[in-house]
Amino acid sequence: MPERRAASATASELLGILALLAVVGGAVAGTFEWVPGFIGFRIFGAGLLLGVLTLLLGLIGLLRTRSGSGRLGRGRAVAGCLIGGALFVLLLVLAAPGRNLPAINDITTDVEDPPALVAAAEHAANRGRDLSYPGESFAAQQRQGYPDLGPLRRDVPVAQTFDDAIAAAEKLGWTLVERDRAAGRFEAYEETSFFHFVDDVAVRIRPDGSGGSVVDVRSKSRDGKGDLGANAARIRALFAELD
Repeated sequence: MPERRAASATASELLGILALLAVVGGAVAGTFEWVPGFIGFRIFGAGLLLGVLTLLLGLIGLLRTRSGSGRLGRGRAVAGCLIGGALFVLLLVLAAPGRNLPAINDITTDVEDPPALVAAAEHAANRGRDLSYPGESFAAQQRQGYPDLGPLRRDVPVAQTFDDAIAAAEKLGWTLVERDRAAGRFEAYEETSFFHFVDDVAVRIRPDGSGGSVVDVRSKSRDGKGDLGANAARIRALFAELD
């Protein structure tokens, strides 16, 4: 009886090549802005998920091409397993930081009275979007996911804290879009290198009643439902500069 090639082995290799092309192509296209960042990210994510399927098919292919099975294609099954395994590991590494974090993309140090995103609403990318804080649905998840996140209190006047916060934002690479020294507030945005995701930020500084100041921040992603902790990390980075 002539030997047959295991279909799962062939499929795993072909799907692995497709998955690899999607991962690399999505990352490159999104990063170099050949396509909108969120499109590139979706292609990238689809490639990672295809990688999981590739790994499963590769394992089935290995089983079906074991010694004595009479089926060909073991090399293709091995190739599928290697590609799929690598993409599966990459998926785990990328997903790990947000594994236990809430799937929200709007974080603030004051969930009762969050700083408003006023200038951000005028940006072309935000026109037509509701930039008001989502309310208790997000606040409850934030309290559980980021219980330590709250206002920063400083023993220096509002004016000094305002200047320090502006300097810190510039040091962190934020792009300032509005500053109102009299009101003690400014807005900025930060753009990632990969996929060019943009998060809008509002910083508000108020007197604490005893000569010091209280800093509140709100950071909101323009895309996605979750942020893998990026907005909270941004707030902590600013506070670390001011602390």
